[in-house]
Amino acid sequence: MRVLITLLLLSIGMAAQSVPALPPASSSQSTSAAPSVIASVARPAPPADPNGLVIPSGTKVPIVLKHAISTKGSREGDAVYAETTFPVVLNDRVVIPPGTYVQGRITHIQRAGRLKGRAEVLMHFTTLIYPSGYTVVMPGALQNAPGVDKADVKDGEGTVREDGQTGEKVGKAAQAGLEGATGGAIIGGLSSGSGTGAGIGAGVGGAAGVVIAMLSRGNDVKMDVGTSIEMVIQRDVPLDSARLPK
Repeated sequence: MRVLITLLLLSIGMAAQSVPALPPASSSQSTSAAPSVIASVARPAPPADPNGLVIPSGTKVPIVLKHAISTKGSREGDAVYAETTFPVVLNDRVVIPPGTYVQGRITHIQRAGRLKGRAEVLMHFTTLIYPSGYTVVMPGALQNAPGVDKADVKDGEGTVREDGQTGEKVGKAAQAGLEGATGGAIIGGLSSGSGTGAGIGAGVGGAAGVVIAMLSRGNDVKMDVGTSIEMVIQRDVPLDSARLPK
């Protein structure tokens, strides 16, 4: 009996020794597994702004100037002040009401030359100020200038340039030459008392009149208070609909 018990205990001990012991988990292995579990969890997308509205790029806004601009009296860097005249509607909602102030700045200006070069003005708009005081930064350019006489918009940036005056200058030169010739002939005839003197005076007076007319400057670009122009918004402009007029 004792022999059987001894053999049984020996067999149990040998079986326990044959099973390999599992190594304890290291701290480095446990920490490296955690990030993979965290990374696999998808983060929820941020909720959309329920009050968000966007004025799309290319929106045209009719405005009028609140102060005068001219290539003679204005300077580069001067402020531009204007006001909207008609509502801009988006999805049955007025996003820019009439009476909204528009601010900008003159970025380039030049007077007309004497022999060549036309007068031109370039301005950019930067800010919308709503009647409530809500202020929005936006990029805007001049799209059209229907209220500006003897000028047009020459490029995509919105440069207002005076019309060409070649024919006008030629006509002024001819008129000035005729007037100068007449005056010169009278003075030459009176001073010399002969027809030869009158002819010389006419030639000198006519040439002087032509030179004076051709060296005079071209017309300035003038935009008085109340001049109608059209602004185009150049980039999408986000708005907070909760701050817009109801």
